[in-house]
Amino acid sequence: MKHRPLGRTGLTVPEICLGSMTWGSQNSEAEAHAQMDYAVDQGVNFIDAAEMYPTTPISADTQGLTETYIGTWLAKRKRRDDVIIATKVAGSGLPHIDGGAPISAERIAIAVDRSLKRLQTDVIDLYQLHWPNRGHYHFRRYWGYTPSAQAKPSVDNVAEILGALEGAVKAGKIRHVGLSNDTAWGTMRYLDQAQATGGPRIVSIQNEYSLLHRLFDSDLAELSHHEDVGLLAYSVLAMGLLTGKYQGDALPAGSRKVMQPTLGGRVTLHVEAPLAAYLALAKKHGLDPAQMAIAFCLTRPFMMSVIIGATTMAQLKTNIGAASVALAPELVNEIETIHRAHPIPM
Repeated sequence: MKHRPLGRTGLTVPEICLGSMTWGSQNSEAEAHAQMDYAVDQGVNFIDAAEMYPTTPISADTQGLTETYIGTWLAKRKRRDDVIIATKVAGSGLPHIDGGAPISAERIAIAVDRSLKRLQTDVIDLYQLHWPNRGHYHFRRYWGYTPSAQAKPSVDNVAEILGALEGAVKAGKIRHVGLSNDTAWGTMRYLDQAQATGGPRIVSIQNEYSLLHRLFDSDLAELSHHEDVGLLAYSVLAMGLLTGKYQGDALPAGSRKVMQPTLGGRVTLHVEAPLAAYLALAKKHGLDPAQMAIAFCLTRPFMMSVIIGATTMAQLKTNIGAASVALAPELVNEIETIHRAHPIPM
């Protein structure tokens, strides 16, 4: 498994990261442990979680189970030094987590300790802000995104938040910090604040990226290049659309589409044509469509690691296997032709 730099830390992470958002709802504790066993044996020793997980669906009854399952695996396998653990503090709007309050110094202090307890570890390797306090274009909000409506100054309280993260780093509770579902402007504010105060520097940004969702390609790609803030890409298979398993109105039992018919707003009329084109392209080149989609993400110069998720071991093996798939230049050119015809399909 190839490794890529974790910002300017001097450390590296594998180019495939094991996502965990289904553990505790679609996957049992035993299944989660089996996934971690296999992934780590394949060199995927980077595991991403969040205090709000699982999210299929989001529920107060299951919240925190994902971190708990990782914690029981760490306790049983005694492999803490072999893995890199990432997790996140939830943003505002979830009533069952701190009453839906926005991210603040107080919330970070409480959330870090809760995650450490569930994870059964003394330190979190990468601690991320799940989404900013201000409005943003992530989670299918692109078409209604109006940054000119944001208050001035922004309610992001960057200095307060970075100060709390610095405190957690100095206390030995977290090692590095990252963002998620943020923008180029938001990321630069944290970088500028860190430079001004000597606080912890943002090392990564976890945003959605796939063949069907390439908003990172412009200003964020420029920021990534100049500031060494790599992308941790999530939803690289567009919640299963890019596997082809939903084509022809198929609805596999136990799949996410059973619980979320629109897959979080990804199922639209605009997505049908480019999806069909990408699936046909994979077939033309004799590739598994999921592996082609993941392998494409790994060609991007700003990519730090691709977060994969699976509900079955077969899916997990396919997804991890994508790391060994090399895409021919002509295939990549064909991908770009499809993208130019359908630049923002969802």
